[in-house]
Amino acid sequence: MAKPAVTKDFKKEWNWIRYFIGGKMFAAVLLNTDGKPYYINLKLKPVEGDLLRQQYEDIMPGYYSNKQHWNSIKPDGAVPDDLLKEMLDKSYALVLHGLSKKKQQETLITTYCGLDCMGCKWKEPCNCSGCVSTKGFPFHCKEQACPVAVCAISKGIKFCGMCQSFPCQLLESYSCDKEHGDNPSGARIEACRLIQTLLKK
Repeated sequence: MAKPAVTKDFKKEWNWIRYFIGGKMFAAVLLNTDGKPYYINLKLKPVEGDLLRQQYEDIMPGYYSNKQHWNSIKPDGAVPDDLLKEMLDKSYALVLHGLSKKKQQETLITTYCGLDCMGCKWKEPCNCSGCVSTKGFPFHCKEQACPVAVCAISKGIKFCGMCQSFPCQLLESYSCDKEHGDNPSGARIEACRLIQTLLKK
């Protein structure tokens, strides 16, 4: 799921894949005994959820959830993909903005450059604590701190998206490097922009 700071687990007793932001669930994929999705549970404002339930018979009150706030959608039903994505975005934002401002920052800003530390495939294998908690020394920086982290720390900012020079040449050189940069190119710059947007709401 291409959203910042998302974690997930599998609740074996329920056969649910659950997605979290800041430790709070914002989505769940409910699987049948064959492992195929039969519902997707998403959280919406009660008025909006009620309106959508009236418009689509494949959107119903949340299955095994608070029926005022949660909605179950049949993934193979008549709900358009664009609407489902919009509902997912709203559920994510609703749960995120239910956290305190401090918790929102702690949850979204896991690196200085905009990469998602929570989703890094090297985090556990390399026992990496990330650049924020190590003050610029993630697993790939053994002897010298990451220059992007050093820059952010020296300016007293939490991440590059808070800098007046964003996006600067240093960040672009890391993000758009053809050999070691992001895939797709510029992804961490776009991630910083997304984090900026989410924190302003």
